[in-house]
Amino acid sequence: MNGPLIVQSDRTVLLEVAHPDAEDARHDLAVFAELERAPEHVHTYRITRLGLWNARAAGHDAESMIHTLEHFAKFPVPQSVTVDIRDTVARYGRLVIRREERPDAPAVANSPTEELERQPVLLLTASEPTILAEVIRSKRIKPLLGDMRSPEEVELLPWARGQIKQELVKLGWPAEDLAGYTPGQPHPIDLDTDDWHLRPYQEQAVDTFFAQGSGVVVLPCGAGKTLVGAGAMATVKATTLILVTNTVSARQWR
Repeated sequence: MNGPLIVQSDRTVLLEVAHPDAEDARHDLAVFAELERAPEHVHTYRITRLGLWNARAAGHDAESMIHTLEHFAKFPVPQSVTVDIRDTVARYGRLVIRREERPDAPAVANSPTEELERQPVLLLTASEPTILAEVIRSKRIKPLLGDMRSPEEVELLPWARGQIKQELVKLGWPAEDLAGYTPGQPHPIDLDTDDWHLRPYQEQAVDTFFAQGSGVVVLPCGAGKTLVGAGAMATVKATTLILVTNTVSARQWR
């Protein structure tokens, strides 16, 4: 073992920038770890639950992540880290949000009541009854739920989809959202690609986002997350709300 990574028991990972394998290690590590500090000689990454779940959502399993750490490690990877990675990744997908069309929904809504009746039902389904029982005991989850269908399935209130996903992440049970899109106001958007084009990994991110109905794009600085967002807008072709944290980002989007 003489790789560029030092994996610590607190789930931080140190990358020796001058090591000959540093670039390969950086590429593989970025799949599931978040860069915290990047001084000249040693970069610090942190393995977070959200990073692991995002990697799992993108198709990476726990064993491939552990293999990355062991392959590039300078010293043996602490057993507590490998156990924690397996346990955390195993929680993803045990809860699923899906939609169910109403068979008796009116074809055209002539009133607010009929419009509500036309909306599909959102369902939260658990792989095991004990998981759903644990979740619904939460005081922050209960107000977001409708009728119980079975010990493994419960209806969600129509407006609660985004909020319950956030609350489930806090509880440590991230939901895989397979409910797809709610159609928005059509808006014709196209990318003018006469002098440029999306890179293959950007196209893959757009396609995956569109197929799943939602998602989180995790890319390093300068890799084109804004262009991925523009590509998603052009694919969906609907009015889009863009939220940013500062005026610099707002100007960049504009």
